[in-house]
Amino acid sequence: MAHCLVTGATGYVGGRLVPDLLETGHTVRVFVRDPARVQDAPWRDQVEVAVGDASRTDDLRRAMDGIEVAYYLMHSIQQGRNLEQAETQVAQAFADAARESRITRIVYLGGLAANLEQAEMSPHMRSRVEVGRTLRASGVDTVELRAAMIIGSGSASFEMLRYLTERLPAMITPRWVRTKTQPIAIRDVLRYLVGCVTLPAGVSRSFDIGGPEVLTYQEMMQRYAAVAGIPRRIILPINVLTPELSSHWVNLVTPVPRAIARPLVRSLRHPAVCSESDIKTYIPDPPEGLLSFDEAVRLALTRIREAEVATRWTDASVPGRPSDPLPSDPQWTGGTLYEDVRVVDSTADPASMWQAVECIGGENGWYSSHVLWEARGLIDRLVGGVGLRRGRRDPHHLVIGDAVDFWRVEERVPPTLLRLRAEMRMPGRAWLEFRIEPRPDGGSRLHQRAVYWPRSFAGHAYWWSVAPFHAFVFPPMVRHIAERAEAVAPGIVASDTISG
Repeated sequence: MAHCLVTGATGYVGGRLVPDLLETGHTVRVFVRDPARVQDAPWRDQVEVAVGDASRTDDLRRAMDGIEVAYYLMHSIQQGRNLEQAETQVAQAFADAARESRITRIVYLGGLAANLEQAEMSPHMRSRVEVGRTLRASGVDTVELRAAMIIGSGSASFEMLRYLTERLPAMITPRWVRTKTQPIAIRDVLRYLVGCVTLPAGVSRSFDIGGPEVLTYQEMMQRYAAVAGIPRRIILPINVLTPELSSHWVNLVTPVPRAIARPLVRSLRHPAVCSESDIKTYIPDPPEGLLSFDEAVRLALTRIREAEVATRWTDASVPGRPSDPLPSDPQWTGGTLYEDVRVVDSTADPASMWQAVECIGGENGWYSSHVLWEARGLIDRLVGGVGLRRGRRDPHHLVIGDAVDFWRVEERVPPTLLRLRAEMRMPGRAWLEFRIEPRPDGGSRLHQRAVYWPRSFAGHAYWWSVAPFHAFVFPPMVRHIAERAEAVAPGIVASDTISG
């Protein structure tokens, strides 16, 4: 087993590589500028943390003391005009420190560049190619893994694909949507990175890594739509959109920052297809083979459909696979979730508050706007849903799996948590959650959250069409639950938050 240094541990790949290295039995030290950024990482207590500036050789030498394998996963995609110079300087400092510290191997994750002259490449891709050359010139065995688009929730290029496909049922696109690329699942990237630890001494070169399929960006959008269960997209590529205009267009349609979208778009002009597969000589494919594009997307979307809602609005994130979220992931990753949050303080004790919450629905009603709830139930029945006619099994107690009108009990932890999953017909998925916590004065605080995950453009349109009615539904609901929990209802203090 090796002692590994991971730089870029707060990034998308680095944060997921650390637990894989630990699981394989390696010891890990992470190198960060700000230790607070890894404080909430689920692996924080299992690693050493070295603090320093990656451009300073002295800081790097201290971090590399006793290290055998050093992972170079730093990349300043948002740098400005001095991107290439800044990247090369950091790579040179890293190479010098690795040579002086007697590191046995450097592992670098670079970009899959087309066979072009340097002048034809985008600055983003030129910088990645030059970093690889600088590291290999260190005299230390260096393995450069060159990948195109990485498929996984949290990857900037995948998030751009996700948002463009989900938000635009029809689009006029730049011609680069016909450029061929060879995407690879984050799971397979991590398998290669971990496998590099045990490569034979003397292996020092670049390796192309890619998934089993070569696709155009247009094909990837259509395949994503099929996996996500949304209608086929109408895509009309034209030649007049320059990379600069394309980056503005991506920034307008998606939450991916323009500083990130711009270099990604410029790189998409050129094919990114593996020219060799020599890595398989050293790290063979798993018995089931590399993940297909569809399966990689399905895993990424599973995070949204099953884990993302829970982790983003219950703060229960403990990643168990590469597609799971990390605290270090940017807020704009993982797709859109709309929330309506209401909080009320009450003199009722938590047990009384729980009784009031658990009585919701059926003949007991929804504590507010009876007419609006009836109207929503009627609409649901008109479009083939169950409406409000199912009621509930017991007027006072619920169990997981119980139907509550057009909801289903998904989680029940008395006297603190009740989560309902919507089963009405809608272009997305919705949850309604109630959390109860005790207050120091003997009362309780009730957190009520409605969360909606839109599916395609119709899902976003649905949310904004019903959002105005939430003001008549959710504030009275949380207040009336608290009133029911109290024999008398004095001094209720409420606060509301709506986000999307």
